[in-house]
Amino acid sequence: MDLRHISTIEIPNAAGSSFDHGAFDPKSRRVFVAHTGRDCLEVIDHDGAKHVATLPGFPEAAGVVAAEGVVLVTNRGAASLAVVDALTLQTKGVFETGPRPNGVALLVPQRLAIAACIGEGSHVPTLHTLRLDGSERAVIELPGRPRWCVTDAEGERVFLAIREPSIVLVASLPDLKQVTHWPLPAGGAHGMDIDHGSGRLYVACDERQVVEVDSGSGKITNQWPIAGGPDATFFNPASGRVHVAIGEPGSVETIDPRSGARSKVMTATGAHTTAFAAPDRLYVFSPADRAALVYADA
Repeated sequence: MDLRHISTIEIPNAAGSSFDHGAFDPKSRRVFVAHTGRDCLEVIDHDGAKHVATLPGFPEAAGVVAAEGVVLVTNRGAASLAVVDALTLQTKGVFETGPRPNGVALLVPQRLAIAACIGEGSHVPTLHTLRLDGSERAVIELPGRPRWCVTDAEGERVFLAIREPSIVLVASLPDLKQVTHWPLPAGGAHGMDIDHGSGRLYVACDERQVVEVDSGSGKITNQWPIAGGPDATFFNPASGRVHVAIGEPGSVETIDPRSGARSKVMTATGAHTTAFAAPDRLYVFSPADRAALVYADA
């Protein structure tokens, strides 16, 4: 069940830099990654296996999500959320958020964006929803630093990993009025993804654990150890496996929740973020390699 390395795609100016979230847009067949250390968005042609563009003007780009030709980017250095057309690569709009926006989610049918902001100074962490036409907004304060977020299949709830206290915060969409906190058995909730088929959340925690949570009840249904502090976490519906990126010493750990089988591939120091392109490609962004390392989840 090991991931298989199939190619390396060079990314300009990546040496000694830093990346954050990455996402695949099936409509444009492109992979987008936040090049945080260079204040830009990098674009990779998935089918052509090549880097095609560097888009400037995204200060401390952090969160990235993409679907149906729409890309959202949170700009941690500008307290804003940018909307990018995945086909033309043009920025279609920029919205103000709270300070240091981080995790982001997108519901295209509802034209709804979700941004979780870390806050700064006297500004506490906040969670925002906004319509991409600017017609509706909602905001709530958060009990701690937010990280990754995902939504349910119906687009009725958002699940947000909070570092401390280590919880999954659940809020109703789009109004954020109904809020629930689900405590986790491991500290430092970080990367997260959801299996819509089984209704399970997978939360990778800084205390070197991956926790499986029932997305309906919040019940902890399983837990697995990992070798280091995690970041990007993706569930592959095709293989049924969870992939967790670990920056130090540099690896991706893979867990099959059905059997508990686990495997690991070594990547590179600092390669803590990934993007998953369905049905079977995992991109690992490595400053040490100045590239995206592409693996097959066969």
